Amino acid sequence: MKFSFYLLLLLASEVYGAEVAPQVAGLEVVSSGYLLQLMSGLLFIVVLIFALAWMMKKMRLTQSAHHGLIQIVSSISVGQRDRIALIQVGDEQILVGMTPGRINKLHTLKNALKLEQKTSDNASFSEKFNQLRAGHQKHVD
Repeated sequence: MKFSFYLLLLLASEVYGAEVAPQVAGLEVVSSGYLLQLMSGLLFIVVLIFALAWMMKKMRLTQSAHHGLIQIVSSISVGQRDRIALIQVGDEQILVGMTPGRINKLHTLKNALKLEQKTSDNASFSEKFNQLRAGHQKHVD
């Protein structure tokens, strides 16, 4: 309560143009302009972190590219927390249903599906960013 009163007093002094930052043993008391600049910088950094996390999620950069024996070929959301995924294990493809607590095998495909987008899922960040930028430029023009 006491802190909020002092903060309000500091902000009000800047509005009315009063000098509130006297010299105290050679040091200035923190002004409201400095506090406003500090808080806006902090807010910018937090927004930037969330924006980058959202972009990474949208571009599927949170999962590292799998070049081993097990790969997620494709996946689709079928609910708020449920997904269906096609998983490549060696030469075999398995369709699985995933919920937060379970993974169920739905079907084993006898003939592996050949997908054109399989290479785009394993593309590097620069390739995905260039595709996103090219798509955005088409909409702008």
